[in-house]
Amino acid sequence: MKISKVSKRIKKIMEDRGISIQDLGQRTGLDPDFLETITKEDLYPSLGPLLKIARALGVRLGTLIDDQVSQDPLIVRKDAAQESLSMLRGADKPEELKFYSLGMGKTDRHMEPFYVEILPESALDAKLSSHEGEEFIVVNSGRIKVVYGQETHVLKAGDSIYYNSVAPHYVSCEGDEKATIYAVLYIP
Repeated sequence: MKISKVSKRIKKIMEDRGISIQDLGQRTGLDPDFLETITKEDLYPSLGPLLKIARALGVRLGTLIDDQVSQDPLIVRKDAAQESLSMLRGADKPEELKFYSLGMGKTDRHMEPFYVEILPESALDAKLSSHEGEEFIVVNSGRIKVVYGQETHVLKAGDSIYYNSVAPHYVSCEGDEKATIYAVLYIP
C-alpha cells in the first residue's frame, strides 16, 4: 500500500524525536490504532486530529502538508493549484474532501489557507471535532452545512462563516452536488 507524503512526514518527525505511537496517542488523546493506520496507509484524518498530531509533534500543520520554500509574496494561480490531501473515513470508504493548499511553500505562515472541494459523501456519518484556533470559510459554489455546537447552518455561494474552532464543529456538503469553499485556519 502506498504511503502518503503526510504519513511519511509524521513518521519521520516521530523517529527524529523518539516518539512512539503510544507516546503520540497520549499526547493527542487519539487511539494508537488510529495513529498506526495514519502512519502506514494513504489515509488522512480530518483536520481536527491532524492538528492534534502537529501540535503533539511541535510543528505547524503546514509542516505535515508541504516542505517547499518560497519567497514573499506567495502567489498560487488557479490552474496551478495542486491537491495537497484528500480525506477519507477509512480504506474502504469514499473520498469526502479534497484540500488544495494555498499557502504551500510559505514556511513562515501563521494561517493555513485552502481551496476545498466538499463531496456529497462528506454528509455521511458526520462527526464533530474541535481544535485550537479559528476558521473562516467562504462558500464558492454549491451549498454546505456547518454544524457548530448545537447549531446547524446552511450556507450557499457567497456566504461566509467565521468561528472559534475549539467548539465542536463539522463542515459537510448539503445536497447531491459537490460544493467548493475557501477556508482559512488560524492555529495559535
